[in-house]
Amino acid sequence: MKRIAVIGSSGGNLYNLGGKDPDKLMGEIAAQCASAGVEISGVQFIAASESMDTAKETTSAILYEWSSEDNRLLKRFEGALREVNQAASEMDIQTAGLIQSGQIDGLIVMSADPETANRMTIEAAAERKIPVVGTGGTSMALISSKGANVIATSGTTGTTNRTRAVSFITSLCKHWGMKFIPVLGSPGTAKLPSSGKPWRRINLKGIMQSSLPGFIAMAIVLALSQIPALKGLSEVFDVMLKALPVVLAVIAAKQISDLDEVSIVAGVIAGALSINGGIIGGIIGGIGAGLLVQFLFVKCVQWKFPMTTVNIVAGGFAGLISGLIMYYLIAPFALQAGEFIKYIINIAISFNPIVAGVIGGLLIWPAILGGVYHAAILPIVLLEMEKTGNSFLGAIDMVGLVMVSAGITLANIIAPRDKGEAAVAAPGFLINMGFGTFVEAAYPFMFSNKWVFAGAICSAGVGGGIVGVFNVRGTAYVPSFMGPFLSNNVIGFMISMAVALLLSLAVTLVANKAARSRKQMAEQSVSAQQSA
Repeated sequence: MKRIAVIGSSGGNLYNLGGKDPDKLMGEIAAQCASAGVEISGVQFIAASESMDTAKETTSAILYEWSSEDNRLLKRFEGALREVNQAASEMDIQTAGLIQSGQIDGLIVMSADPETANRMTIEAAAERKIPVVGTGGTSMALISSKGANVIATSGTTGTTNRTRAVSFITSLCKHWGMKFIPVLGSPGTAKLPSSGKPWRRINLKGIMQSSLPGFIAMAIVLALSQIPALKGLSEVFDVMLKALPVVLAVIAAKQISDLDEVSIVAGVIAGALSINGGIIGGIIGGIGAGLLVQFLFVKCVQWKFPMTTVNIVAGGFAGLISGLIMYYLIAPFALQAGEFIKYIINIAISFNPIVAGVIGGLLIWPAILGGVYHAAILPIVLLEMEKTGNSFLGAIDMVGLVMVSAGITLANIIAPRDKGEAAVAAPGFLINMGFGTFVEAAYPFMFSNKWVFAGAICSAGVGGGIVGVFNVRGTAYVPSFMGPFLSNNVIGFMISMAVALLLSLAVTLVANKAARSRKQMAEQSVSAQQSA
């Protein structure tokens, strides 16, 4: 196993690009080292409370060292920068000794001080000819002039903690002839290999769910624009409508490549050029950008491009290539695909909205229990909301799921089967009413009583039918008292919500009463047998 040491400081420009957060900076390096099978044998890192470009000798600073047991940074000394530099000189001697004794095989340098705080380490590295990689234009130039074996160097502009870490370990592993697969994902979470089959990281359900706040924000703006004094917000709604593909593209690009700002930039560029394709175009453009970001980033690092250039190529070119393909080739077809789906839904609703509502209501609980909801219904809801800001299926979601769950939990607060169930039901009811989510709160009661389960489905069907009667378009995932005001029919939505809640409440109360009666009869029977 190869062993490395990391030396340096929070730097000047580096301070604003991740240097002021040493734990995250080293966490990214540690994640890549773990993937490569490289051990971190030592760290000497000075973190100042401000950029080194403006820091003074009296500026507060912290000297960090590395704990191999805990695999994290530890504070070694804290004080004024002048005092921290003196303490760092003592660590410098120790690190130099490790290099001279052959216990360090490579060196990562970030905004180091080769003249004082890191002088002994740099001299030892130059003498042993171990590979040195790093960032910081001035310091790396000085290190090279001292005869160090610098195999990769770059400025810090345009880099991130993650891109620097991948670049460092890629260069070192290539020098040593070791195979290295960069990992994606935040340190401490499950890592995803950056090569092999990257399309496996494509998760349409995840993209849709993550983008939901953008659609809800759009629905709120639409509702506010209906107020006479706020008519001007209709223009804001139009702007937000065009921004939705960008939101989805950014989420898709970051989901696949997860290279921090580089992924975001690529997603924004691709999304901006995918606007004409609607939300389907934004998703496709973002996926293409994410795949290209990863590919171009790894290739540019292997070709030993400076890190600033690597980020420019990976973020800029990936977004541009994917976006231009969308703009000229795919966007019209993506837009038509989305329009076709909405057309089919509108035909079904227009044919008989009541029947459509009943069917939607009856199927929505089996859909969420079977895992189909987030994969099929939620995307359709978002497609409907793309143009109008609300949705027929969104209204059924609120009525058939949220209100029915609220009714079931309320019944178990009022008259539970067992006294302990009220405490379980109360949080679920409050969350459903206050936030329009957490329909899962009804699961324990539905699964333990077939009549409650059947009542939930029937209540959802009836509520869906009333949604059809009033031809309501609405949304879930908002507080229940806000739901009607974000719909196209305030009164109709209120009636639909109230009927679904009260019906599920009544069915559950009856089912609970029957369950309590059976329990009492069973207890009396057991007591009579014992008496006999």
